[in-house]
Amino acid sequence: MAFSDLSHLWHRQTNKKWIYLIMYGRRASQLLRELACSETGQLTTFNSDAFDQVIKECNEHNLQLQSLIRKIEDENLDIQTTRNEDHFGAVIHHLSLIRNKHCLMAYMYNRAETIQSLRWKVGPVLPQEIQEKLNYSEEEYFKNHSAAIESYMSELDLDLTVDMVPPKDPYIRVRVLDDIGEVCLGDHSISLTKHSLHFLRRTDAEPFISQGIMEEFLE
Repeated sequence: MAFSDLSHLWHRQTNKKWIYLIMYGRRASQLLRELACSETGQLTTFNSDAFDQVIKECNEHNLQLQSLIRKIEDENLDIQTTRNEDHFGAVIHHLSLIRNKHCLMAYMYNRAETIQSLRWKVGPVLPQEIQEKLNYSEEEYFKNHSAAIESYMSELDLDLTVDMVPPKDPYIRVRVLDDIGEVCLGDHSISLTKHSLHFLRRTDAEPFISQGIMEEFLE
């Protein structure tokens, strides 16, 4: 019997009345629908409420599963061959538990991939509007991922976050979009005030461009 058949309607007869149990997994499906509806590479706010509800449902499935297994064992029935209402109830809880876990892992994995990509797009510091969409574990994941990249680049003495596309010219003309202040670039310092134009090395300008506070100026 397919899981969809089992989970859609598990019924048993008690005092000649049918008891129908609502299909499991709807909360987990809600998380995946959020992923499907979001734009590629964009994060929605972490749905803590639905996520916690799915974990709670998983715990409930596990308790029910263990209870039904003990009941079958107490009746001296063979778990492998028994095909009564307790067996099918255990199957439903087992498959529902696995399905919920798969949904939770898919939700976290897809968000983790997007979080990884943000390190290359915006740099080691996330804008506040993005940070607000992450939960605590995701914030820590981004920090650890960023630290690993920084450590690797330090060992290589190479900045892998610039020149994602091979440049035609090592220098570019840029316009400052926000007051950055006095910064040290190589062996000299420069004042980067709002709306000012500068001719900088591409490797020096890329970090500011990725943060959205500078742009390449094309005449």
